[in-house]
Amino acid sequence: MYEELSLDELRTKRAEMQHQEDAVSFVRRLAQGRLDIARDELRRRIDNEPLLDVATNLAGVFGQEHGGGSARPPRETIISGDHPLVLELEHLCEDLGFGSIRTLDETSLRTAIDELAKFELLRSSERRALFDTIDALTTALVQRYKSGGANVDALLND
Repeated sequence: MYEELSLDELRTKRAEMQHQEDAVSFVRRLAQGRLDIARDELRRRIDNEPLLDVATNLAGVFGQEHGGGSARPPRETIISGDHPLVLELEHLCEDLGFGSIRTLDETSLRTAIDELAKFELLRSSERRALFDTIDALTTALVQRYKSGGANVDALLND
């Protein structure tokens, strides 16, 4: 599939895809956090629990276990606050009234939950597609090394 690309082009393409995946994963985690906050607010209302201070509330929300996460090794990610996906999430939250979540009526709160869930699901799909591309590029690189089409010593010197 990537036979026409040079070794440097393969590496560059994989690095680009990894950077895109970093951004998608970062924004997906932001969306998941906001979704957790919105769902917890709805749960608090349904259970008729009193309002806690924000710090206590956030500690309770983010202290919950939600799964094991990715099996891929972590990479340092630096995603700018003006990245288009970050801005898209910020605009969505602003449109949904997320900054005033405790004063939203129940219908608006449920709408916020639905819209944040859709946003997060879309990012998850994008992330899966990026992983598929990264995996294919990695496979192509490994095949080049195995077939002698690339010099492993040169890779180690890069």
